Amino acid sequence: MIETLAGRGAGEVEDLAASALLALARAQKATEDRAAAELLATAARWADLHPPESIHDAAAFTVPGSEHEEPIAGEGAPPVAEFCLAELGAVLGVSTTAAKKLVGHALELRHRLPRLWLQVQAGRVPAWRARSVAETTIHTTPSLTREAAAFVDAQVAAVAGRVGPAQLDRLVAEAITRFDLAAIDPAADPEDGYLFVDPRHATIHDDDVHYAGTMRLEAELDIADALDLDRALARGAASLKALGSDASLDARRSAALGDLARTQTAFDLAGAGADPQRLPAAREVVLRAHFDATLDDLATVFGPTGRMEEGQRLVLLDQVKDWCGDSRTKVTVNPVIDLNAQLSTPAYEVPDRIREQVILRDRTCVFPWCTRPARGCDIDHVDEYDHHADAEGRPQPGPTQTANLAALCRFHHRLKTHTAWRYEMTDNGRFEWTSPHGHHYRRDRTGTTAADQADPPDPPDIPRPRRP
Repeated sequence: MIETLAGRGAGEVEDLAASALLALARAQKATEDRAAAELLATAARWADLHPPESIHDAAAFTVPGSEHEEPIAGEGAPPVAEFCLAELGAVLGVSTTAAKKLVGHALELRHRLPRLWLQVQAGRVPAWRARSVAETTIHTTPSLTREAAAFVDAQVAAVAGRVGPAQLDRLVAEAITRFDLAAIDPAADPEDGYLFVDPRHATIHDDDVHYAGTMRLEAELDIADALDLDRALARGAASLKALGSDASLDARRSAALGDLARTQTAFDLAGAGADPQRLPAAREVVLRAHFDATLDDLATVFGPTGRMEEGQRLVLLDQVKDWCGDSRTKVTVNPVIDLNAQLSTPAYEVPDRIREQVILRDRTCVFPWCTRPARGCDIDHVDEYDHHADAEGRPQPGPTQTANLAALCRFHHRLKTHTAWRYEMTDNGRFEWTSPHGHHYRRDRTGTTAADQADPPDPPDIPRPRRP
């Protein structure tokens, strides 16, 4: 029987023959695929345990803020109680949205794509491939009926799931035509055929930021739009070269695209007929400086750094200088807010200064693994504010002060209010969460960890990076 690497010392692994290592890699990949298939089955069973009927008070279906049926898969798949997804995501170390997607894919496969589901469970189709099919059939417009989904399932299962995105789009388009789903959608054109599935999109992949401070843009354009854009980028790149830029052609085309965006923004702000030489600012950079050490102490191996509020990404000081150096950039330096100061008010409503302090301190929703920006969150009283305490002469158990406030997105605010999830602030900006099933999580500005999970050791000979 092939052993795993975990049971071997470093020297023994090095002594393995190449053929044995290849066999070990294949076995490990098979184990990984098996585990992914089993996780889908577990997710489906978790949904089975939490139908909407699992809520004791049936009237809660119509009470604002309470649980309700949450459609996460297509027609014919059972609904699931909304709040159960948070605990599944927490134990998996992923966001509630990711857990919702996992359960939705599992239900879509088991109930609407049963052939593909059986192939996954038999190990003939990798779970990731089946999930990509489920993602498509769930979100197709117009929605696929059970019969249309079964048609797609039969075609995909016949080739063991080996279909690319373009082939899958064609299959979906054929199902829409075959089952006359276009007639159900009054905005659809039944003569459109394959083109009915509109592939156009422009997507900024802000979840994958390069260490050089770049993001990837992916787009599918109308042919004429694509050619127009190509010509505009070519002109922009040539202009930058004429102005003295020694960057590569690809880098200049990328910069030209940013120039197009800023110019268009400026025109929108100025209105029609504006003088291009007197356009208003097309970009605004708002700087908030927080210093608790000398500038030299803030340097990393990359140089002095800061943090970009949008996306919570590190940025280099040189990048900020470049952003501020453009003549069409408006730079605003906000007053410094001490994130360690204890601010308070006797009222229930959170004033702007305290709200801003909590937003800058927490950065995102403080629920385990949630990444929604704090600026779009509710400011929650960790211990509930008692509106009758003053009138009845009792101490306020939930004062409106820094030590009792946290940023929670609307979903997790409702979760905390209407379920057995509980949390407390153990230090400024540090939170301990307890789930209904007794799992514990720590959440601070650096992220989330399970309370019983030790921090991994530092890699040997690599210095621990400074926190910005």
